[in-house]
Amino acid sequence: MKLSDLNNLDIHNIGSWPLPIKLVIVLLIMGAIGGAGYYFDTQHMIAELKKTEAREGSLRKTFEKKWVKVANLDAFRAQLEEMNKSFGAMLRQLPDKTEVADLLVDISQTGLANGLEFQLFKPGGENRKGFYAELPIQIQVTGTYHQFGAFVSGIAALPRIVTMHNVVIKPGGGKSGAGARVLSMTAVAKTYRYLEETPQ
Repeated sequence: MKLSDLNNLDIHNIGSWPLPIKLVIVLLIMGAIGGAGYYFDTQHMIAELKKTEAREGSLRKTFEKKWVKVANLDAFRAQLEEMNKSFGAMLRQLPDKTEVADLLVDISQTGLANGLEFQLFKPGGENRKGFYAELPIQIQVTGTYHQFGAFVSGIAALPRIVTMHNVVIKPGGGKSGAGARVLSMTAVAKTYRYLEETPQ
């Protein structure tokens, strides 16, 4: 077959065409059908497959995280129970309204027992903060450095929570009977009270 024979092909009588040309035409038609199928169907399915694979990876990670939580559920429950016990123990360290007066006496007695002289002991108003109220107490005392240390240590040993804030120690002038230099300390002691009812 020659190239010039291509011009003599009869479009109305394809059956008379030479075999190689028939094969080329069949291959071109099959390629066109395959390309159209890929373009109109397979291409979208491949994109959908990629999305599904990405979603599968995300779901697998979520599953693994949840599986770890389920596997450790008993440990989490035990930890939650321990936290509830600790929280209850801390709440018991917060005085209720009737115990605040006793706590104020305990603070002043701790200072006096350690040889401090109170210049100022002024409880302030309650500040409500969520589930608890804060009661600040302005304190000004004179004494020696070691007496201050014993006082703060005694405050920390009280059965109720008391924290010290804004502590300032200055020379107070003079000396104690033991020859130690007398200092002046101002501070704000804060105690806390649990509020059983939500503040309005």
